[in-house]
Amino acid sequence: MAIVDILLDPLQFEFMRRAFLVAIVASVVCALLSCWLILIGWSLMGDAISHAVLPGVALAYIFGLPFALGALVFALIAVFLIGAVRNTSRIKEDAAMGIVFTALFAVGLVLISRNPTHVDVMHILFGNLLGIPRADLVQVVILGVLTTAVLILKRRDLTLYAFDKAHAQAVGISVTRLGALLLTLLAITIVVALQAVGVILVVALLITPGATAYLLTDRFPVMLLLAPAIAVTASTVGIYASYYFDASTGGMVVLAQSAAFTLAYLASPNHGLLTRRWVHRRRLTKATASSEKSATPSQT
Repeated sequence: MAIVDILLDPLQFEFMRRAFLVAIVASVVCALLSCWLILIGWSLMGDAISHAVLPGVALAYIFGLPFALGALVFALIAVFLIGAVRNTSRIKEDAAMGIVFTALFAVGLVLISRNPTHVDVMHILFGNLLGIPRADLVQVVILGVLTTAVLILKRRDLTLYAFDKAHAQAVGISVTRLGALLLTLLAITIVVALQAVGVILVVALLITPGATAYLLTDRFPVMLLLAPAIAVTASTVGIYASYYFDASTGGMVVLAQSAAFTLAYLASPNHGLLTRRWVHRRRLTKATASSEKSATPSQT
């Protein structure tokens, strides 16, 4: 089969075209947001919120409401509860996240167990990228475009917030409002990504692209370009792989993201494990050769 046929064959099906569109939108918005999450240290926040939306998704299925509505409401509830526990008690942020997301996740499991015929657990946990209806497709695109637009418009303030909160506050930026905005965007982004890969795998889209780009560059503007490019490429490769190997689409997308991270981890020009070892050995070899040359008596 020719390469052109390999690339075009899946596109003859409408459900595959929808899958590519949703994956690309989710990859771009998640990758952009992941850059700031990596710098701020909020990676676990994404994990916590993605699990905390389970009861909202379950209730949406039970009452026939839009998937995105239930997920977004409980994502915002999780953000509020985590902030409330952190700010009004001695409990630190990581413990607050653990308490809130496990409690809400348990509520979701109870709702699912009580209404097994109304809720498709597999679609909630692992996504349904190949079965997204047109209405959900429109929701994903709208939410994704709006979130991406806000991230781009506020990129300077968010970057300053990530690097130096004290300086951001000194120049008149409301750190509290900016943090709330970032958490709200995180909640919306999780809703977008949930429909692509589900609760379990959504955290990979929110962490891996930013972490991969972080290993490849030391400049944040370049990181903002690299992360979406890596995420879109990995998602495209993952969908093609799932089509030809008849495997889980969400799983293949995340595996492709993980493969990209592994390559960066091993062979990044400045921070790769193998690269650093190669540079170290090269320097050691030069130092040894230089010492041997200096130790050799000169001949007259």
